[in-house]
Amino acid sequence: MTRAGKTRKVAGTYRDDSDHRFLGALGQRVRELRNRSGISRKSLSAAAGVSERHLANLEYGEGNPSVLVLAQIADALHCSLAELVGDFTTASPEWLMIRSLLENRDEQTLHRARQAIVQAIGSATSTDTARTRIALIGLRGAGKSTLGARLARDLGFAFIELSREIEKLAGCSIAEIQDMYGNKAYRRYERRALEETIQINRQAVIATPGGLVSDPDNFDLLLSYCTTVWLRAKPEDHMQRVIEQGDLRPMEGANEAMQDLNNILATREDFYSRASLQLDTSSQPLDDTCDALRDLVRDKLRPDTPILVHYNA
Repeated sequence: MTRAGKTRKVAGTYRDDSDHRFLGALGQRVRELRNRSGISRKSLSAAAGVSERHLANLEYGEGNPSVLVLAQIADALHCSLAELVGDFTTASPEWLMIRSLLENRDEQTLHRARQAIVQAIGSATSTDTARTRIALIGLRGAGKSTLGARLARDLGFAFIELSREIEKLAGCSIAEIQDMYGNKAYRRYERRALEETIQINRQAVIATPGGLVSDPDNFDLLLSYCTTVWLRAKPEDHMQRVIEQGDLRPMEGANEAMQDLNNILATREDFYSRASLQLDTSSQPLDDTCDALRDLVRDKLRPDTPILVHYNA
């Protein structure tokens, strides 16, 4: 028994019904893609370098192919591995045509296409309203809480730490959400907290969790309804600020922690760079950084937005 449910013996191993359904669906997709390409099983076998018997077992849901074998079959069918195993963007002709239009486009073209889609399906609010919600994104230690609180005070806006709103909704800490319910549950709480924050606050400065950009739906919601500012910092400054916040875990393995931080920065940089504005928080003292952030966002606010400015108060 691998999981709860009935088991059956396939190719010498026991699998439950969900495994069998997956293999059956995989086999059906291979057949459909082969038929769409108009080639016989024998021809596909030769092109992929896979025995015809092995391919037949796969198409009937009785095989257990390796990833490398699937990659060979996908290459022979001129499709992606994701399409072979069940990419939802292959579910209809419209999805396939949209994907084909966007394939191999540069980032600027994809950005314009995403904005056009958002407008077409009506998920974005007006640009004027989005300007009056300032969302700060970036890794922990970038200065989102410190700078966000001061910016909100200077502008006369509400200041919201989204992490605290998530914990209020869940009734426990973020660490407990992750431990007890997993990452999917955490993303649902994050989504709900973000939706409620947007609905309730027309003018706000929002400090977001560093990993929010990892969820495409939540990040798209943020981009649609807020002016986003990426607060950047040197890796060593990120690390030092986290330690100053009382988290001494990085000290236990400084080299590994710094490498992890650099890896996270590298994988998220493309997402953070989608922000409307960017500010380096390592290049100058705190007061000067606060002034720079305030000046940066004021140009994005509506001209008739009332602003309470307290310079370095």
